[in-house]
Amino acid sequence: MGKIYEAIAPPLIDWIQQQQMFFVSTAPLAADGHINCSPKGLDAFRILGPTTVAYLDLTGSGVETIAHLKENGRIVIMFCAFNGDPRIVRFYGQGEVMTAADAAFDELRSHFPAYAGTRAIIRIQVSRIADSCGHGVPLYEFQSHRDTLTQWAEKRGVEGMKEYHATRNHTSIDGLAGL
Repeated sequence: MGKIYEAIAPPLIDWIQQQQMFFVSTAPLAADGHINCSPKGLDAFRILGPTTVAYLDLTGSGVETIAHLKENGRIVIMFCAFNGDPRIVRFYGQGEVMTAADAAFDELRSHFPAYAGTRAIIRIQVSRIADSCGHGVPLYEFQSHRDTLTQWAEKRGVEGMKEYHATRNHTSIDGLAGL
């Protein structure tokens, strides 16, 4: 049976730091809007406090998470154990989008490695921390993180990324404001 936690305690922190990927899910308010679920990798997740987490949002083909957070703030982060003991942990909360234009961005950015293509940092005030068994999650062996996304961003350069954000990350698939 799953447990509910009041805060992100050291044993949970240790387990999260061992995971190589996590999933981010958001949804618009409209009932006919598209729910978004995105896998994330690299060294892009940080626990900032007992109920505060953040992750680097690297440039992608869509801007759904940013658009949904700007509209309603609802977000869930999910970690699954793909090796070791079966476990799933979810962080439910309210997220905010921090871009280079925000005063807190540079301080938050200092918690992460430098990755080409970073377009935002998503900071989440966690209101519910829950785990469950994960018995149905398959076992996988981690090989490595892909570098395709960061290489793509490096080739585009800073100005190319700004252009990409302006043309491809301006609105969500449901027409909500993105970057």
